[in-house]
Amino acid sequence: MTDPVFFAPSRRYTAGEVANLTGANLIDSSQADIAIDALAPANEGGDGALVFVDGKRNFAAAVLCPADFANRAPQGIAVLAHPRPQQAFAMVGRLLFPQAATPGPMTGEIGISPQAHIDPSAHVEAGAIVEAGAVIGPGAAIGSGTVIAPHAVIGRSCKIGRDGYVGPGASIQYALIGNRVIIHGGARIGQDGFGFVAGAKGPERVPQIGRVIIQDDVEIGSNSTVDRGAMSDTIIGQGTKIDNLVQIAHNVRIGRNCIIAGLSGISGSVVVGDNVTMGGGVGLADHLTIGPGAKLAARSGFMSNVPAGEVWGGYPAQPMAEAMREIAMLRRLARTRKQGDGNG
Repeated sequence: MTDPVFFAPSRRYTAGEVANLTGANLIDSSQADIAIDALAPANEGGDGALVFVDGKRNFAAAVLCPADFANRAPQGIAVLAHPRPQQAFAMVGRLLFPQAATPGPMTGEIGISPQAHIDPSAHVEAGAIVEAGAVIGPGAAIGSGTVIAPHAVIGRSCKIGRDGYVGPGASIQYALIGNRVIIHGGARIGQDGFGFVAGAKGPERVPQIGRVIIQDDVEIGSNSTVDRGAMSDTIIGQGTKIDNLVQIAHNVRIGRNCIIAGLSGISGSVVVGDNVTMGGGVGLADHLTIGPGAKLAARSGFMSNVPAGEVWGGYPAQPMAEAMREIAMLRRLARTRKQGDGNG
């Protein structure tokens, strides 16, 4: 259930308004005035709460659900049927709790804090917020509406667009960042790529002289890292969402609207096409190409290219159908071996 201490609703909506905003069908128009000012799991509900139901949970309060399940709701509940109820529910959540959808200032400060350190040659547009302890280096630029949280560090000559967010303790170097980019606390952007060659006395560093380019509407989770390129750039495409604790190495090029779940690691010079989905803990060897629309199963290890649109998984990763057949064969073999030993 929503805690009003942390997330107060922007205002109260009615079921009729929600139907109009989301394109949902309000099954009983007499319930159009039912008030909605909270979101809740289906097993909690409560007065004024909207829940999302996919047909696998109990109904409670006002509900967004597929039309097939609308007749299962108890009496007195506003039922909003929608072909994509989860997306509609997310839209209502953004309207009710905009501060949860886009991070804001942690200290409540407006403008530039007197406790921030901003180099005289940096340019901070009117409307940007720079909180206490933040550092903005020489020649850097911050766009209007962007929030730089406490103790974030923006390096020399970095450019950050408008209406973005850089979380507490994050650091950004050698990077050009677009509009509406969210970088959560502790993220590291633009540090050295892991480049070494064998030398007479051990590994010797290869200078990393590329940049990081992050396009509009990207989100990068807490404590994730994006290395700058060795000579070419590391690029994150528009609309891509990256979870916490993800490592992206030098020269990686990630397409648009990709989803990368936590604990994934992408080695140097990998090319990821548009609309790729990676489950948690995926590992990619260097110089691979992942085709547009591919889906990579969680905890899989990739040592070969993945064609566009295919679903791969396993270790080493292969087409999912083949991986599942191998697992089934191993299970049958194990059962046969057990029975042959007289233990079955």
